[in-house]
Amino acid sequence: MNKQGPFHNQFISSHHCFHSEKKPIEIYMFVDPLNPECWALEPITKKLQIEYGRYFSIKHVLSGRLTSLNSGNKRDYQTKADLWEKTASRFGMSCDGSLWLENPISSPYLTSIAIKAAELQGRRYGIRFLRKVQEVLFLEKQNVSSFDVLIQCAQSVNLDVDEFVNDIHSDVASKAFQCDLKIMAEMEVHEIPTLVFFNENIEEEGIKITGHYPYEIYVQILEEMLQHKPVPAAPPPLESFVKYFKLVADKEIAVVYNMSPNEVNREMKKLQLKQKVEQIPAKYGTIWRWVDQSERT
Repeated sequence: MNKQGPFHNQFISSHHCFHSEKKPIEIYMFVDPLNPECWALEPITKKLQIEYGRYFSIKHVLSGRLTSLNSGNKRDYQTKADLWEKTASRFGMSCDGSLWLENPISSPYLTSIAIKAAELQGRRYGIRFLRKVQEVLFLEKQNVSSFDVLIQCAQSVNLDVDEFVNDIHSDVASKAFQCDLKIMAEMEVHEIPTLVFFNENIEEEGIKITGHYPYEIYVQILEEMLQHKPVPAAPPPLESFVKYFKLVADKEIAVVYNMSPNEVNREMKKLQLKQKVEQIPAKYGTIWRWVDQSERT
């Protein structure tokens, strides 16, 4: 964890790809959609947004390391597979490393451009699309460098698909990705995931935190930057949580609701009996999918 210089604000004002919301804190989240540690951070970021989201906005910035996967080296694929398995075992967010041995990602660059194209339809759409890409990659072992898979992801999060396709093939999404790479270089981010916290005071340094820390550390950083102790919001009813996110891991429920694995299983079984959710077995843990009313008729 270290300090980040005040150049941040001048950098924002000179680049069209930033549209800051009026919240006291802005968090730059540097991610790689193919990185299992970014996926493993999802439970913590969900909890942080639910409890303290009124105090901060998040700007996702894509890492430029994706292109290094284009080598197609089988030894590299085995290394990636091993990393996925170790990460899933360590953090409890399921991801199946056998993807790299059976259906390896062929063009990570296209995945990045697609995410930037989705963001052009609004920050929320960009976040939903990124999450969907991670779901189909880590849970379903789909090749997210496939144009067809990316189109399916766009449809599932209700993007304007025609606009999405046009943006992928335009210079706009490519320039947005280049903007991300420049931010990464300017902020001297060398590891993924990295979060950088900034407050409204342009003279104050930001705080950079790399990797994974206990949830309390992120709350402590917010307190330091706000200069007061914010009151956490209560999480929504569990049913509402699952309905909103559509697909959630038992690990995410456990972190957000401070539940033990047994408690999560018991509560989700109740929703399953009501036919509100269905259980999807995963290599590590369990995934729960919201069942729309239309699917039961």
